[in-house]
Amino acid sequence: MSTSSPKRIAVIGGGASGCMAAITAAELGADVTVFERNGRIGRKLMITGKGRCNVTNNCTPEEFLSNVVTNPKFLNSAIRKFTPSDTMEFFESLGVTLKTERGGRVFPVSDKSSDIVDALRRRIDELGVKVTSEHIRSLDFGRFGSIVLATGGVSYPKTGSDGSGYEIAAKLGHTVTPSFASLVPLTSSDAFCGQMEGLSLRNVKVSLIAETNSKPFYSDFGEMMFTGFGVTGPLILSASAFMRPEYTCVTLDIDLKPALTLEELDDRVLRDFKEVANKDFQNALDKLAPRLLIPVLIERSAIPPRTKVNLITKEQRMRLIDLFKHFTVNISGTRPIEEAIITRGGISVKEVNPATMESKLVPNLFFAGEILDTDAYTGGFNLQIAWSTGRLAGINAAYQNDI
Repeated sequence: MSTSSPKRIAVIGGGASGCMAAITAAELGADVTVFERNGRIGRKLMITGKGRCNVTNNCTPEEFLSNVVTNPKFLNSAIRKFTPSDTMEFFESLGVTLKTERGGRVFPVSDKSSDIVDALRRRIDELGVKVTSEHIRSLDFGRFGSIVLATGGVSYPKTGSDGSGYEIAAKLGHTVTPSFASLVPLTSSDAFCGQMEGLSLRNVKVSLIAETNSKPFYSDFGEMMFTGFGVTGPLILSASAFMRPEYTCVTLDIDLKPALTLEELDDRVLRDFKEVANKDFQNALDKLAPRLLIPVLIERSAIPPRTKVNLITKEQRMRLIDLFKHFTVNISGTRPIEEAIITRGGISVKEVNPATMESKLVPNLFFAGEILDTDAYTGGFNLQIAWSTGRLAGINAAYQNDI
């Protein structure tokens, strides 16, 4: 790199990817200014992971790429140049002790997002990076040698993600793919969801099926929860990444007993019914289902609640078993994009060099983070996209046309 005056770089956006780009470029000797309309970096980071900040996922690059939903090939170079292990080492070097939890999710030992944000702020201050609250609406390459656009998507707009980055890029000729909510709860008009509000189901299998296709477009095992408006939880948030506007009449199919075959479940029900043969049906499901689910199962099975268990027919019992294996919820859509953890859609990756994050249309313009049309499952993968693309953009912004 040249030993003359430092290269001036503007980073638009003070979120995860913007902070990483700024720190990286400054470490390489660049004169960096971060334009963050809130005036303070890391606003969205503070609320990630329910305030705990799921920093990354402790996995290999290959495992990471298998968890990327949109355009995983584009991220191949970025993730291999700055891996989840590199991210963990980076934050440990800044004094944040980390821990790995179920599913490889990585959090600060303190369980405080503020530790991550404070570490980034300290490093930015140490490097002399300037942070200004000026709201950028257009780019000025006369003032800066390189510009990194890291403004995020349109989810959680109160944190600064207002879609302005899309407008800037579009004015420069970039294609912006449509934006949709991702990693967001799903809505349902089924009244029983409200009846079971707060009920968490663990170790269930869920599948999403659209009317236009008999095969599920999403299926996985894990945890979910009923709410007044529909369903949420880790499984549901991941499932939402596969929702598409063209999918109509979507059904959520829940297998409440995925470890048991139909025959095994029938044997289990028969054993339980034998123990309570003289009880009413409404009092016979305590061992088979959680309390809030029982009234709904009774109603949907169409078995009269006061039927004595020893009088339940095989046909009625099989209806109940089918409910356990295929408890369906009609899905009407997603919660608003403003409530989504991330935005699906953004700058078309066909117009961005995956090896450098530089625009193929505008020299010295770089992209990083959620503004790009790439997204992943919940579990720290989306923040890793931010760290990896931010790192790559920062390196190349600092060196571009200066070696």
